[in-house]
Amino acid sequence: MQHFDNASAGDIVLSVADRIIENRAYLSEIDGKIGDGDHGVNMAKGFGMAAERIRGNDMSLAAAFDTLGTVLMTEIGGSMGPLYGVMFTQFAETIENASSIDAKTFSTMLTNGLDGIQAIGSAKVGDKTLLDTLVPAIDAFDSANAGGKPFADALDALVVAAEKGRDGTKDLVAKIGRASRLGERSLGVLDAGATSCALILKALALGAKQKLQLSAAAVR
Repeated sequence: MQHFDNASAGDIVLSVADRIIENRAYLSEIDGKIGDGDHGVNMAKGFGMAAERIRGNDMSLAAAFDTLGTVLMTEIGGSMGPLYGVMFTQFAETIENASSIDAKTFSTMLTNGLDGIQAIGSAKVGDKTLLDTLVPAIDAFDSANAGGKPFADALDALVVAAEKGRDGTKDLVAKIGRASRLGERSLGVLDAGATSCALILKALALGAKQKLQLSAAAVR
């Protein structure tokens, strides 16, 4: 089966939150090399607060995304809160009326999230930001879909491209944010936002794949 139910998928967001919380120290360590050093702390705080509100409430995926997006936009500091907040809020708005999530809906959701980020920020691919993870990941997902690959395989392609994009930020000079002041000295270091984005996308993809497997098993 190439889709999963929206109503029973809110726990995917809990898995995403768990990955961010687990990597709190790592994300702050990366950020400390060329930024403020608080990316992991702020992200873990926001995702943790959202997880507390989601856990035990049997939320749909749309409702869980909305809860996470609202917390990130309104209750944590740093530059990443609004960016990720609008991304997740856009995810929620895209799928709020969808009873099930298929590859086309998932693609539209990702693209709308990207559009939300670009609407409030000036970064572009190559500036050493989360876009260097998110944009190639979406492109890979869409290419796999266009090539007739199953939903699950397209999710695998998304993860591979996200991690390649993340790793590629080592070779980029920061053009946005505090790290941009360092110029060439920002070379050789991963971007913290690109790294957290890769974690988010991988957890999201793994959660979606698990739901697809459960949906397929239910109709056998």
